[in-house]
Amino acid sequence: MTDTQNPTVSTPTPPDTATKVAAVVYNPIKVDLPAIQAVVAAEQAAAGWGETLWFETSEDDPGQGATEAALAQNVSMIVVAGGDGTVRAVAEAVHEKDVSLALLPSGTGNLLARNLKLTLDDLEHSIHSAFTGEDRQIDLAMIDIRRGDSKVDTHAYVVMAGLGLDAKMLANTDEELKAKIGWLAYVKAIAIALRDKNQLRLKYKLDATPVKHIRAHTVIIGNCGTLQANVLLMPEAAVDDGQLDIVLLRPEGFLSWAQIFTKIVWENGVLSRTRLGQKFTTKEVKALNYIKGERFTMTLNHPEAIELDGDEFGEAVAIRTWVVPNGLTIRVPVESTD
Repeated sequence: MTDTQNPTVSTPTPPDTATKVAAVVYNPIKVDLPAIQAVVAAEQAAAGWGETLWFETSEDDPGQGATEAALAQNVSMIVVAGGDGTVRAVAEAVHEKDVSLALLPSGTGNLLARNLKLTLDDLEHSIHSAFTGEDRQIDLAMIDIRRGDSKVDTHAYVVMAGLGLDAKMLANTDEELKAKIGWLAYVKAIAIALRDKNQLRLKYKLDATPVKHIRAHTVIIGNCGTLQANVLLMPEAAVDDGQLDIVLLRPEGFLSWAQIFTKIVWENGVLSRTRLGQKFTTKEVKALNYIKGERFTMTLNHPEAIELDGDEFGEAVAIRTWVVPNGLTIRVPVESTD
């Protein structure tokens, strides 16, 4: 694999200052590189862009280093070819940079692309939209994670951060099975995670509200609301509303889990999608609480596993997360005026 800190790419002769240049940051495990290169070559020429630069991620560098190398070449756009983890890493590196991101969905989840309602599994359309589309501003979520040794590291995420069942599920996911059957591999992982009866004991503060002490099975903080299989976990979440949506799962037995399943899969996923169906939705259930705000701080009574955009991020004893309104620029297809 290419060393992304010193990428062995053939840098073209510097183009005219008016010529835009794109970079592709790609996960070699997730993509068919020759196919992407062929489509990019055709689309960049048709759009009048300069020669695209290529930067490969690696196990040691999921995308930040590759992106920084691309930014050093003064590119105007970065095409992200990889899964949710690659998108998150690139978004973290371009935070506060004047560059747009184009998504080339290539993983199992592709959750940001799903929430933006972008085309999936269509290489030509995605790359064409990158070179001919328009910019859309969306929110970016930032998080400080405090570890057991009191060290704090800061990251970005574009979809969701989770503790409890959410993080344990990822830890139990069979990657080989996931590669074969996709998101259905999570079903087995969830079944394993549900055997763990431990609850999170925590205190949290949302914006300027008083501190609350609760027990919860799972805490998920979302910048987006839709999961795989079109499951709508957070029906009010939007990528450009300047707020975070937080869901607290607090089941106390089988009936509570049944309430959660009904609320998320049936009401959120089916009824809430139509005006008529919305009339039949129920009020918030005790086992499933939704809160919303710009800044969320949480302290746990012992270290708990945490995930960001589907990747494990070790254990946390406390987190502080906030939203950066319009913190990320995404390339989207130009809307038809017909």
